[in-house]
Amino acid sequence: MTYKEVAATAGNPHAAQAVGAVMRANFDSDIPCHRVIKSDGSVGSYNRGGAKRKEDILKAEGAI
Repeated sequence: MTYKEVAATAGNPHAAQAVGAVMRANFDSDIPCHRVIKSDGSVGSYNRGGAKRKEDILKAEGAI
């Protein structure tokens, strides 16, 4: 899902930046924040190893 899609699912389609802020602050490995991407299809940043790590995880999962 994109940040915008997560925001819409949570009830506020205009809160994509807030979703990003929550994901940046999340260090709980049980929450798959690496699966949230930007609307343009790029992976965006990742607070547990950077964009490259996020991309590697998504590739390992077969998502990209």
